[in-house]
Amino acid sequence: MTPTPLTWFKSSFSSDDGPDCVEVAISPTAPTIHVRDSKDPDGVHLAFGDDAWSAFVNIYSA
Repeated sequence: MTPTPLTWFKSSFSSDDGPDCVEVAISPTAPTIHVRDSKDPDGVHLAFGDDAWSAFVNIYSA
């Protein structure tokens, strides 16, 4: 089975002021949110389940 490609978009937590950019993709086949560094799109990325993603976002939006 061929994996479904992810559609990446710039995170709202990234700024337009510098070279740092976080990109996020939501898996179309599972409740998983993927995060990567836009400067290294072929590098390692993180994958969060729903609960872990909510906890991660809540830490940084407080």
